[in-house]
Amino acid sequence: MRAAIFTILFLATFVVKAQSIYTKTFGNSKDKPIIFLHGGPGYNCANFEATTAQQLADNGFFVIVYDRRGEGRSNDANAKFTFKETFDDLNTIYKKFNLSKATLIGHSFGGIVATLFAETNPAKVQSIILVGAPVSLQKTFKNIIERSKNIYKTKGDQVNLNYITLLESMDTTSIDYSSYCFMHAMQNGFYSPKNPTAEAKNIYSKFGTDSILIKNASQMSYEAPQGFWKNEKYTTIDLTKNLQVLQKQQIKIYGLYGKDDGLYSVQQVTDLQNLIGVSHLKYFDNCSHNVFIDQQRAFIDAIKMWSK
Repeated sequence: MRAAIFTILFLATFVVKAQSIYTKTFGNSKDKPIIFLHGGPGYNCANFEATTAQQLADNGFFVIVYDRRGEGRSNDANAKFTFKETFDDLNTIYKKFNLSKATLIGHSFGGIVATLFAETNPAKVQSIILVGAPVSLQKTFKNIIERSKNIYKTKGDQVNLNYITLLESMDTTSIDYSSYCFMHAMQNGFYSPKNPTAEAKNIYSKFGTDSILIKNASQMSYEAPQGFWKNEKYTTIDLTKNLQVLQKQQIKIYGLYGKDDGLYSVQQVTDLQNLIGVSHLKYFDNCSHNVFIDQQRAFIDAIKMWSK
């Protein structure tokens, strides 16, 4: 009865600085607010929106998803791709939905956005939940190269070993270096669980049958990575000190990661756990980069527990 009366599904494309920002909400606006920050740069919120947002709302949250300016369905030929612009848009979302505080779920690159926004606007953040998010991108690149190299050695793949040698000689701060690292990660299955659960298989099956999801999930912006690299040098970001600042400001920090996520070494996850606390991080079996799909029930349970 409560869901029938109070659950609100609100879809809006609101105007910010004469440009459209795609947003969608799930659940009762009186419930605890959560804003989902998608990965990238250059991607969108479609995967989370189609698979997990409503399920999270059904567990007592007011969930807001949106595509960053110039990414996904928030088309803007004049997007600046700066963190300031991103924070301005987030502040507009707070204002539009009358939010004083919200929990920020930052997936992948969205974790960087969540952390930096929280540092800039601490009074507006209840907590941040890092989901498959990098703390140090340079350490992530090194891990991808090392894991890929071991795979190619095992396979006797000299062609790709030669490519890795070339990659290791590149400027590690460059956008090309970043792009090639992620290409090898994708090529080697670092984004997929090795033994997906029945729950995950069922959710992923939608990706082959849901035409709207297929269309939206394939929307990529190639201007965004270039723009954020040019303006923010995001490939060199290390959030360690930023997270320490947030801790001093009494902002709660949590982490959800998958053991099959090939972007991060066990040591990287352990370092984050040591920083934010053992009880603030969960490291799931049979789970890779999309934690909210690979271990959806556990993902929602963790958020419920941390939001009490």
